[in-house]
Amino acid sequence: MTTYAFLDLETTGLDPRTNSVIEIAIILLEDGAITHEFQSFVRPHIPIPPEVTDITGITDEMVADAPTLFALRTDIRRLLGNHPIVGHNVQFDLSFLQQEQLGEANTAVDTITLASILLPRAGQYSLEYLADHLMLAIDDSGQAHRALADVLLTAELFLELSHRANQLEIGILSEIIETGSRVGWPEAIFFEDALKVAVRNSLVASKRPRRGKEFKELYKPASVEGQQLTPKEKTETIPTDIIVDMFAPTGNFAQAFVGFEQRPQQIEMVSAVAEAFNNGQHLLIEAGTGTGKSVGYLLPAAFWAEQNGRRVVISTNTINLQDQLVDKDIPALQEILPFQLRATVRKGRRNYVCTRLFQQWRHRGVNDPSEMPLYARLLVWLPTTQTGDKAEIALRSFDERLAWDKLSAENELCTGDTCKQNRCPRWMAQRRAENAHIVIVNHALLLSDLANENHILPEFKDLIVDEAHHLESAVTSGLSFEADKRSMERTLNDITRHKSGLLDELTGRTNMISPTQRDALDTLVNKVRATAELADSRVEDFFTTVHFFLQDFTRGGGRFAEQIRLTTAVRAQPLWDEVANSWDNLHKPLHEMVRTLGKIADATEKLTEHNEIDDVELSVQNVLTAQKGLEEMRTTLDNIIASPDDGYIYWAEIFKDRLSLHAAPLHVGPLVEEYVFHEKETVILTSATMRTAPAFGGETPTFNYIRDRLNATDADELALGSPFDYKANSLLYLVSDMPEPNQPGYQRLVEQVIVDTAVTLGGRTLVLFTSYAQLQQTAQAIRLPLQQQGVTMLAQLQGSSRQQLTAQFKNPKARAVLLGTRSFWEGVDVPGDALQAVILVKIPFDVPSDPVFAARSETFDNSFRDYSIPEAILRWRQGFGRLIRRKSDEGVVLVLDKRVLSKSYGHAFTDSLPDSTTIRQPASRVPELLVRWFNRARQ
Repeated sequence: MTTYAFLDLETTGLDPRTNSVIEIAIILLEDGAITHEFQSFVRPHIPIPPEVTDITGITDEMVADAPTLFALRTDIRRLLGNHPIVGHNVQFDLSFLQQEQLGEANTAVDTITLASILLPRAGQYSLEYLADHLMLAIDDSGQAHRALADVLLTAELFLELSHRANQLEIGILSEIIETGSRVGWPEAIFFEDALKVAVRNSLVASKRPRRGKEFKELYKPASVEGQQLTPKEKTETIPTDIIVDMFAPTGNFAQAFVGFEQRPQQIEMVSAVAEAFNNGQHLLIEAGTGTGKSVGYLLPAAFWAEQNGRRVVISTNTINLQDQLVDKDIPALQEILPFQLRATVRKGRRNYVCTRLFQQWRHRGVNDPSEMPLYARLLVWLPTTQTGDKAEIALRSFDERLAWDKLSAENELCTGDTCKQNRCPRWMAQRRAENAHIVIVNHALLLSDLANENHILPEFKDLIVDEAHHLESAVTSGLSFEADKRSMERTLNDITRHKSGLLDELTGRTNMISPTQRDALDTLVNKVRATAELADSRVEDFFTTVHFFLQDFTRGGGRFAEQIRLTTAVRAQPLWDEVANSWDNLHKPLHEMVRTLGKIADATEKLTEHNEIDDVELSVQNVLTAQKGLEEMRTTLDNIIASPDDGYIYWAEIFKDRLSLHAAPLHVGPLVEEYVFHEKETVILTSATMRTAPAFGGETPTFNYIRDRLNATDADELALGSPFDYKANSLLYLVSDMPEPNQPGYQRLVEQVIVDTAVTLGGRTLVLFTSYAQLQQTAQAIRLPLQQQGVTMLAQLQGSSRQQLTAQFKNPKARAVLLGTRSFWEGVDVPGDALQAVILVKIPFDVPSDPVFAARSETFDNSFRDYSIPEAILRWRQGFGRLIRRKSDEGVVLVLDKRVLSKSYGHAFTDSLPDSTTIRQPASRVPELLVRWFNRARQ
């Protein structure tokens, strides 16, 4: 078996050209046992940054007398030898060694790559997450993020992955090795060792090992339950009283679930939803945190669907809510319902792998080692999946996402005539949806499906939209367009690429046609090649011209993306003619390519009348799919540059050297009205935050804003409060002496309040920012003061995922303060003592320069009052809602934006919140008053 050298470094930063190694650890692993172990501090050529000391515990004093990396070269070279080097994100470590010409000739094996193949459903691939996920033995000596501890943990991970690889079918292992070795994929050596073990185990078990590339079909879905729903000609009302009785002290819920508590708000919601179904109503429901909103609509929906043979579609904005419905709420209902409830998640065609296209990839083979991780991942995953849904596997790069798009069911080939439907994930998903009482989708798919005459979902008349406050933004995002130089070049390259491009595949499949037919087809193929080559040369010129034109509208050199709306005024600038001319030069060959691809499809189809051609339907559909994608890109870019539509918003975005062009619909409300409210009999829109208080005058929050945005003019409404006692359990602390955000001293006081709060509470503090720049500035300022008080700072900085940060914050042993931006304002659930304070740094107004926000603002007479404030209130309420997640939770929300007190619109924000205990006190009293609040019971 192979001897592996495991490597881990601690460094002063990420760039090997400007940063240094401060610690190195190497171990040798042979036959699962450690034979050599090496560890040393390394003297860097620059000081160790404070954030690195925070993470590693390594200080400048600890490395002051250590050898340099150059001095350690002999020991390192001897240990590494010619062994494969293994590491977690191994290329990062090697990039530092290679500065000293070390490890340059060694094969590099990455445990992240191996884990993404053998644990395709893990989702996250940090070393800490995988160790927790696999319950590996973790060093609890406090040496986390030290080189030796990490290298030992990497070896533990490697051994666990080896064990899993050993269990794979020999045929799959052989295929991975044969394909990977042919293209020089370094991780093939790992699978070669796994194959040796698998063959040995097979022989010991007296089983004849089956090797070789059999290309057998891998996807084996479970059978679909039930029969297709058949709607009754005349609907029957569902028994509201019987459904409500299920919540009684001796009802179904109390009998099935120990500790079940009846919630009046939930019962009121159940009754309202049941009556909406019975009467065919449209209804807006705001249900506060703790209401039990999901069960509030699921239970009557289940009765309605089963009794009338009518499926109910439930649309959500987030995957988290979909998972909650499928994994928790619906299984709970299935335990107590007097009938079988069938539910499924339905997604867009792009989410499902096309097994026929994957089989063709297997026959065609891999062309580059970069394709191997996804190829191997699919080989391992397909025999285990029931859905074929990409959500079950990690697509870890832009290239992998592009590769998936080519393998997905988003192609004209995926039809009932060409697919083996019992082996097609997309068709199996469709059958499950046809048989299900409850079909769960997301907002973007919902509107796309409705606007395209139900091309994905089976027919339905009843709809529930949860997280409805996101419906407008989700539909906007789903109907948006983006193109950049790289994506256009890839589109052209996919058609013309040597050997594996569309045109070469087509000519390869039609090699048996007559010389006359070959000449005719080759003429068209060569014309596409020529126009593609011309277009490719003009893509560079087009984006260069646009970039040059936009220089007068940008600051340049910033750390964040800049967006420039392409308005009438912008298009009136003198240099816009250069942009238009450059686009015209590119537009012509693109248009010619679209026309010629259509001719190729027609010609290929006609060849079948006189020739036997394998997979001719595939050839035709591949050409038509490419033609459709190219035409959509050409048409939308033409709208952006030459023929703008008043119903769309157009803008350019520049981030560093990348320029992209965008389009999005100006108004979503008319689409929702036409395809939802006019088309469906029962429509229920619900969320924990749907109402906003008037900006000037009046204190009662209303549904008026969301009605206007979604054209829900005729819908009834119901506002349900939360069952939580906010008055007793939540303190709203309005810091009264804060300067306004644009005044001197504001930032300093923000930092002081965060430190005082976190130190007083021993961490347990979530700080919500509206600006990434302010978050960075604050993180830099408070890191050391918190560290000196034994509090860890977690921040949403580059390289940190929300899931990882939240998991660290929830750790019972953590004394942590967590700094987050927009994605942390909602969807973060930290119940119990782990979270005792939420700090709202600023009112979450939209950025005025955002193109979509700016364009929509122009449609209002008073955009600040009627658009900016209501939008901010909805986010503000979500941020407040992070604090109390369970009945027993308690804590404090501190507001650091003086405008809540000083501006005439400020009361709209406080009036929109639950009725909490509210105080207005200076920042200096934060520690004292927090202690008094949490000790109030004893007092």
